[in-house]
Amino acid sequence: MSAFTDPPKESFRLGMLIYDTRYRSMTIQIVALIAFLAGAAWLVNNAATNLAALGKPLQFSFLWEPSGYDINQRLIEYNSQSPHIRAAFVGLINTLIIAVMGCTTATILGVIIGVLRLSKNWLVSKLMTVYIETFRNVPVLLWIVFTMAIFIETMPAPREFRSGAATMKLFDTVAFTNRGFYIPEPLFSNSLGNIDVFGAFKISNDLLAVVAVLIISFLLQRAVKRRADKIQEATGIRPVTWWQRIGLMFIPIVILLYALGFHLGYPELKGFNFKGGIHLRNSLISLWIALSLYTAAFIAEAVRAGIMAVSKGQTEAAFALGLTASQTTNLVILPQALRVIIPPLISQYLNLTKNSSLAIAVGYMDITGTLAGITLNQTGREMETLILLMLVYLTISLSISSVMNWYNNSVKLKER
Repeated sequence: MSAFTDPPKESFRLGMLIYDTRYRSMTIQIVALIAFLAGAAWLVNNAATNLAALGKPLQFSFLWEPSGYDINQRLIEYNSQSPHIRAAFVGLINTLIIAVMGCTTATILGVIIGVLRLSKNWLVSKLMTVYIETFRNVPVLLWIVFTMAIFIETMPAPREFRSGAATMKLFDTVAFTNRGFYIPEPLFSNSLGNIDVFGAFKISNDLLAVVAVLIISFLLQRAVKRRADKIQEATGIRPVTWWQRIGLMFIPIVILLYALGFHLGYPELKGFNFKGGIHLRNSLISLWIALSLYTAAFIAEAVRAGIMAVSKGQTEAAFALGLTASQTTNLVILPQALRVIIPPLISQYLNLTKNSSLAIAVGYMDITGTLAGITLNQTGREMETLILLMLVYLTISLSISSVMNWYNNSVKLKER
């Protein structure tokens, strides 16, 4: 009778880090990481040594010195005596405003144009093709400057509103001028005040309350929808919930606005310009429109590719079930096309955010214009300002990528 025993385990040897496939890849990665860190440390040390030799050691104390310049478009309190770090924060907010507005508008336009690009109507399809080829083959900087020139040359000056040559729109509440757009401003009679954040800026409690109520309303609507889905799965009958969801959407926010004394402040022509309301400068509007139209052309092609990736059998099956063309597009085609559309969509969002750095061409003060523009010229701190600017754009880009990747994972096909 023979007995079988496991062979003795081989003891670990240093040579296995190179010759054993179980450890080789990890060894190569560790060596590459050490080499990269060593190279980065050498570059940083070399730069710091050279800057110190020039009498410009790496330091960031200049951020707390008075900026000495004004910023025309801003959402928070700022003046020429504010420190450079506050000016940079104002520029960051301006960059985020353009990024959010541009990505939202470009997505809406891109989806519509991408769908129309596949229209069976020859004229509509060709017009969308002309739009796409025109916008994506001309540098975005030219579109920004061109859009700015249109606003300056075609819009009336404020003095023309006094003479009657131009009039306000929407029941005398909105003024379109060559200096920008003047729109009503939301005001609160019973304001909740502001929160001072580290002395750098203030956050409106009214805004926080509105956002909180909207989030709660959205969560309650989702809860009502999930309850209706469970009832439908259990009984086959879906309860009527539209009135509950509409009520949850509007009633809480209306009650809050009434309690806060919400009203609108309208722009009025006083002296040589309009006073009151919100002033959206033509630099902001032209940058927003140009970036949106330019990026929409690329998003439209991504949407078209995503739709074409869905089998035609899906469309035929939807029509066989009695769905209309619009229902088929919204309920069958686009949800499946998202897994193809989202990856290039992330790249376009990143491109739009980085292209916003061209805002200085039309005088819009974003983070590039403030931190890497006037602040750099005044302080002479090239290395510090550029490092901060790169970190800002890196953080924004990674945040956008993280959010979109999370959404992509939530809508991708689940294998069972």
